Amino acid sequence: MAKNLVYKNYEAEVNYSAEDDVLYGRVLGINDLVAFDGDSLTDLKKSFQEAVEAYLETCAHMGKQPEKSYKGVFNVRINPELHRKLAIRAQQEHTTLNKLVERSLEESIGAV
Repeated sequence: MAKNLVYKNYEAEVNYSAEDDVLYGRVLGINDLVAFDGDSLTDLKKSFQEAVEAYLETCAHMGKQPEKSYKGVFNVRINPELHRKLAIRAQQEHTTLNKLVERSLEESIGAV
């Protein structure tokens, strides 16, 4: 079951505030904070879509890229023994450590 909303390839996490009795969320993967809320799931979805549309309009007006840019490079700190085991596995599979880790990450999020 998906926990996030998706609209025009933008994804948003959804939360519930018992204190305020409201559903709320924020758009993920962008350089800005875009939040929205609603009293029902229908209201929340509509508010999310309106927030995305408003954000895209604002970005267009400002000449700004709405999406966060990803270079495909990030540092991961792991246990040295795990690092050794991964390096050995990569050699056994005649691949690079990067490719082995990339494949493992794809499998972990179901992208394969």
